[in-house]
Amino acid sequence: MTNPLLADWDTPFGLAPFDEIADTDFAPAFDAALAEARAEVATIADNPAPPDFANTVEALEFSGRALDRVLSVFFTVAGADSNPARQELQREFAPKLAAWSSELYGNKALFARIEALWQARDTLGLAPEEVRLLLLTRRSFVRAGAALSGEAEARMRAIMARLAELGTAFTQNLLADEAGWRMELGEGDLDGLPDFVVANARAAGREAGLEAPVITLSRSLIVPFLQFSARRDLRKRAFEAWAARGAGDGETDNRGIAAEILALRRERAALLGYESFADYKLETQMAGTPGAVRDLLMAVWGPARAQAARDAEVLSAMMRDDGVNGELEPWDWRYYAEKRRQAEHDLEEAAVKPYLSLDAMIAAAFDCAHRLFGLEFRPLDVALYHPDCRAWEVTRQGRHVAVFIGDYFARASKRSGAWCSAMRGQAKRPEVQGPVVINVCNFAKGDPALLSYDDARTLFHEFGHALHQMLSDVTYESLSGTNVARDFVELPSQLYEHWLEVPEVLDTHARHVGTGAPMPEEMRDRVLAAANFDMGFQTVEYVASALVDLAFHEGAPPADVMARQAEVLAEIGMPRAIAMRHASPHFAHVFSGDGYSSGYYSYMWSEVMDADAFAAFEEAGGAFDAEQARALERHILSRGGSEEAGTLYEAFRGRMPGVAALLVGRGLVA
Repeated sequence: MTNPLLADWDTPFGLAPFDEIADTDFAPAFDAALAEARAEVATIADNPAPPDFANTVEALEFSGRALDRVLSVFFTVAGADSNPARQELQREFAPKLAAWSSELYGNKALFARIEALWQARDTLGLAPEEVRLLLLTRRSFVRAGAALSGEAEARMRAIMARLAELGTAFTQNLLADEAGWRMELGEGDLDGLPDFVVANARAAGREAGLEAPVITLSRSLIVPFLQFSARRDLRKRAFEAWAARGAGDGETDNRGIAAEILALRRERAALLGYESFADYKLETQMAGTPGAVRDLLMAVWGPARAQAARDAEVLSAMMRDDGVNGELEPWDWRYYAEKRRQAEHDLEEAAVKPYLSLDAMIAAAFDCAHRLFGLEFRPLDVALYHPDCRAWEVTRQGRHVAVFIGDYFARASKRSGAWCSAMRGQAKRPEVQGPVVINVCNFAKGDPALLSYDDARTLFHEFGHALHQMLSDVTYESLSGTNVARDFVELPSQLYEHWLEVPEVLDTHARHVGTGAPMPEEMRDRVLAAANFDMGFQTVEYVASALVDLAFHEGAPPADVMARQAEVLAEIGMPRAIAMRHASPHFAHVFSGDGYSSGYYSYMWSEVMDADAFAAFEEAGGAFDAEQARALERHILSRGGSEEAGTLYEAFRGRMPGVAALLVGRGLVA
């Protein structure tokens, strides 16, 4: 029988036939598709005809499509619904993909054709997007070591193969630690927990085959537990397990893996002529240099740390009033911050969540997209990779735009966090194709599923990424959607969060799941007023992680990542009661792959722009100003990576912003 991954997909919108695909199909499909990609590249490189844009750059852009299709399905299920077979396949595929990448970028004949075109680019009569594709293609080859030879080339191949293995191992170790820990709660262990936390803990217990409620290391469960549990001993136990992910002394210890990754990255950068991996990585980003990143982070660090210190004094006094002696600890902060939030804003999360059901917040995100960009969403009944997944066709004025898939609930087989990916990107050549976009979250499952305000913000954030994919309107897939500089990619997602803060959006969609009544106006106002609550804490835990990431990649690679982490935190004066958002052994952004290495700062770099970009709407006709929405789509959302990020932003706003709007937006201006 034909392998379904290699067959033509006669399915609605060309979606993967998930109900026909077995885990045993992946390896043979991968091998066949890889062989096909290798043959396609050989044909391009060995073409006796002189190089031109069509037979070299465009031909390379269109090659490997079968491999892309196989891997898009595989990595979707491996990240969101892992199992032992898929984990083994990840370990098997990683070195093969690294070897293929090295083979591709080490193809001297192919690079010679690309280089010849680059040198003659002014005489080729290329359209702007073609020039951009040529520039990025050549740059990717140069930065991958295409100009290396001999021992240096061989060493680069070995480095990339080893990095692929280590990144896979880091991810799987983290998943194992997260899936392997749980804390059962007896009846006396529920003090302070609101009904929704208890319900979610019972659901997690049932999933684990237990009668008792359990706390797992899923963020959607452990954070509410740390916020509400009156049992300080249990909060400490849970927090220490959460903080220790990837740092055990057994088979899942990620500390040595992280150290080896850093050493190999430094060697990789040196082979390419860079002083540090941070210099190499940041060269193609908006920031440009490690110094520019450090300047931004330190400009925010001072005000954030000062605010956190003021907040710590208040929380410490509250703890003493409770008769607890000693220092404020990391497992105390969220608990007392939540009590303070309730006191100062008269706001209990348990009272707010019934107004923020998952279905209502999905509808809110869709409605904003309709009002801004004219998009409409129709539910689809199609086979997907897990029963929790849902799908919609996205149209505009009756024309198909995209397929959107939502996978919202936490489960042991899903890696932590939230993300957006495209199983298929938008393109016009070699034929017109609409994108297939997935949002993956880790919300607690319930009947109905209720979100915290932070959960709702996450939903809007990931949907902002999805809009960047869905509204893309470029010729080539490698330039479409979120294929942009890392410190620009978070702009559309963080910008979209602002629409959740628009009062009329909550008035329309935040309705009680039991009664259908809208959220009371005074509750809505308190929710919005509390949006920046505890921002000193949130900013400190984030900026500390970004500074550690930068330090890891800017200097000599540390033999002991935990010792270097401690040094950096001491240098910046990290408050003892606040932990890094992502300690090194579970810093998946940085160590699962190269995506955010030297780049965790990018959320804040983008936030400087998103605060300024939303101000453009407020300065015009309001949050749904039609002219600004058209400008946002025309200059940013539709353009992908077809121009430099700074050029796109300046086309939208007329200038680049400063850090002041960010500090005001975070409430960090004294």
